[in-house]
Amino acid sequence: MNRAKRQRIFERLRAADPHPTTELNYTSPFELLVAVILSAQATDKGVNKATARLFPVANTPQAIHALGVHGLKAYIKTIGLFNSKAENIIKTCDILMKQHAGQVPADRASLEALPGVGRKTANVVLNTAFGQPTMAVDTHIFRVANRTGIARGKTVLAVEQRLLRLVPKEFLHDAHHWLILLGRYTCVARKPRCGACLIEDLCEFRDKVE
Repeated sequence: MNRAKRQRIFERLRAADPHPTTELNYTSPFELLVAVILSAQATDKGVNKATARLFPVANTPQAIHALGVHGLKAYIKTIGLFNSKAENIIKTCDILMKQHAGQVPADRASLEALPGVGRKTANVVLNTAFGQPTMAVDTHIFRVANRTGIARGKTVLAVEQRLLRLVPKEFLHDAHHWLILLGRYTCVARKPRCGACLIEDLCEFRDKVE
């Protein structure tokens, strides 16, 4: 895929959705961090239901830490892997209070040092909370980038690096949101909805379906 085609793809995605954002509900960088940790192997809808109960009660590192692991579990028990997630979030709150004055750090190394935070989670927080042009490659973006030809790669990291290099700079801030939404609702895994896709004529997928 050449530069001109990528430019047209992202121009169309921007025209259709000028201000894309995460589907997780949050009002602060800390709420976003907790929601993203909870979202691993879970749906955004399920996470939003849990945080709608949790955040009115506790939405700061100090308040969630005060709940303790057992208290936090009561709010997130509907989410997969809630036991380990509760432990990681409490440990993360402890680190935020002791090392970062209760604030979410805006650098990758500090974020990835938090329990339950890997590269993808750090990228989401850096991009969505702090406006940095990162690329959080999940299963949706990995599939869309490879299937369309926007940025092919055999690993998540390879796709991330190619996207950062190949996506025109003016679209980098919002690109990962557009690609996630495309993969979640149109370019789905089993049977992509090619006929309903904004970029069908620009996509280089060979086995398009109606």
